[in-house]
Amino acid sequence: QVQLVESGGGLVQAGGSLRLSCAASGRTFRPYYMGWFRQVAGKEREFVAAVRWSGGYTYYTNSVKGRFTISRDNDKNTVYLQMNSLKSEDTAVYYCGAISGSYYRDPGDASEYDYWGQGTQVTVSS
Repeated sequence: QVQLVESGGGLVQAGGSLRLSCAASGRTFRPYYMGWFRQVAGKEREFVAAVRWSGGYTYYTNSVKGRFTISRDNDKNTVYLQMNSLKSEDTAVYYCGAISGSYYRDPGDASEYDYWGQGTQVTVSS
């Protein structure tokens, strides 16, 4: 059984920073990709960033490039999202997801993810 546990959300002023963490449990679990999505009430879940576990290749949506950084800790099976220069439009529930397996899947497509965390609220006040 694989579980993803997120932490690090909260309330921050515009221009501030937050760091989200997502730890994947399961001793033998090795993700192919891990990613972050966000969702605002009434809207679809939106891709934010992803990392391929082997090689560390990273992917970002355009609106966060230069402000957010995704990273991973292989030993801890943990992915991080460092969010800087936060804007009010970054306010959302942020979800961590994981893709298992060893063949290519689109890390920007929420339907490709096999596991999801419970979500953590990020609120940016202007």
